[in-house]
Parts: sequence; structure tokens; C-alpha cells
Amino acid sequence: MSESEPFDATGAEPTDGESMAIRTYSLLSVIVPVFNERVTVAEVIRRIRAVDVPVDVEIIVVDDGSSDGTEKVLTALGDSTVRILTHPVNRGKGAAIRTGMASARGDLLLIQDADLEYDPQDWPRLLDPILRGKAQVVYGSRFTGERKNMLPLHWIGNRFLSMVTNLLYSSTMSDMETCYKLFDREVLEGITIESDKFDFEPEITAKVLRRGYRIYEVPISYAGREASEGKKITWRDGIGALRALIKYRFKRIDA
Repeated sequence: MSESEPFDATGAEPTDGESMAIRTYSLLSVIVPVFNERVTVAEVIRRIRAVDVPVDVEIIVVDDGSSDGTEKVLTALGDSTVRILTHPVNRGKGAAIRTGMASARGDLLLIQDADLEYDPQDWPRLLDPILRGKAQVVYGSRFTGERKNMLPLHWIGNRFLSMVTNLLYSSTMSDMETCYKLFDREVLEGITIESDKFDFEPEITAKVLRRGYRIYEVPISYAGREASEGKKITWRDGIGALRALIKYRFKRIDA
């Protein structure tokens, strides 16, 4: 299998005979949670607008209580293709995504960070397995594609959390914590997201896997940044993610 080919994060790649019925999708809702990203958010929106994908795109930016002037930049960016939603105070990435999901109109939903670590030019790779009827959930893996290596502590933490996910949920994922998570809206129906912080990532993954959906991973590029450049996630968030993985493995989830 070539590096650009999608692979199944729960096991071997299915044959064509195992493919699902191909569905027709019309609108991709891109949810962009933003907190104090004044320097990068305009460039992220520019890159989003430049991507060529075979579906219509709506951009939902959720300003999660920024205090660095991000709100002024966003005011200038809002138009018919970009909706700006605002939290009066900072509530966390999970809360911002939840707000975005509640307003999304698309039959596909994608998370896009505003920090330039993830490149929207990778969207076609993410969309391909879904549009070909191979999957309903696709994650972009930072460990199988071109990348600027992350700091050792972040690398170890991400690999460890992916390993715990695999052990608890019988999957073979390489990057559970990736920002790039693409969902057929049908997958999310009936799922309630409780997490307000970075533990959104393990919670949504746990609930999707427990519902029996197979998660595909495709290689994506990655340009990791450091705390001095504005990176916000810390080792404490890793502990929260571990707790969430254990919690949602054994907690009763939505029917």
C-alpha cells in the first residue's frame, strides 16, 4: 500500500467487496475552534478558501473567548462563506467544537485547527475514502506522512495515548489525538459530547469506536509548533485524555 492510500485503523484494509454503499454528499462543514490565534487565523482561512474539493464548503469559526485581538481579525474575515460564532469567555476546544457542531448544516463535518500545524491541502486525502464508500469516519495521521517532527514529550504522549486507545478499544490507530477528524454526519447522530477541553479527542474517538464504526487513517502533513510559538496543549492535557479513554471505555454511552 502506498503512503497516499487510506488504511483502516481497526484492522486490514477491506476489499472492494467489503465497501459500503456509496453515498452522495453535498456540503462539508469545517469547524475551526480559535483561541488567541491572531497571528495565524487569517492565513488558515485563506488556505481553507484555496482548497479544491468536490463538495460545497461552509466555514464555522468559533472564537473561544480570545483576548489577543483575534476577534478583530475575525470581524474582517466574516462573509457569506465564513460564519463567526463567539464564546464570551474561554471554555475550551471541546466546547468550541460542540458549539460549531450545533450550527453545522453539512452532511460531512471536519475539524480544522487555526494554528497552521495542519494543512487544508490534505482535505482531498481525508475525503477520498468517504466519497468512495470505504468509510464514514476518517482521521489524518501525523505519523505516516510528511512532517516537521514534534517535540519528544509530545511524540511520546501521542504515541502512548494511541496505544492505550488500541488496547482498550481493539483498534490499530496510529494517531488518536490528531486534529483532522472527518465524520459522516450520520455517525454523530445521538452522540453527546461532554468534554470542554482537549479531552474532546479521546471522547469522540471512544464513542465512535464503541458504536462499531471503523476509523480510517490517511497520511497528512504536519508542521508542529512549540509553546514559544503558541502551542497550548500540555502534559496535563495528556493525563486528562488518558482518564477520558478509560472513562468512556466503561461508561454507558448514548444508545
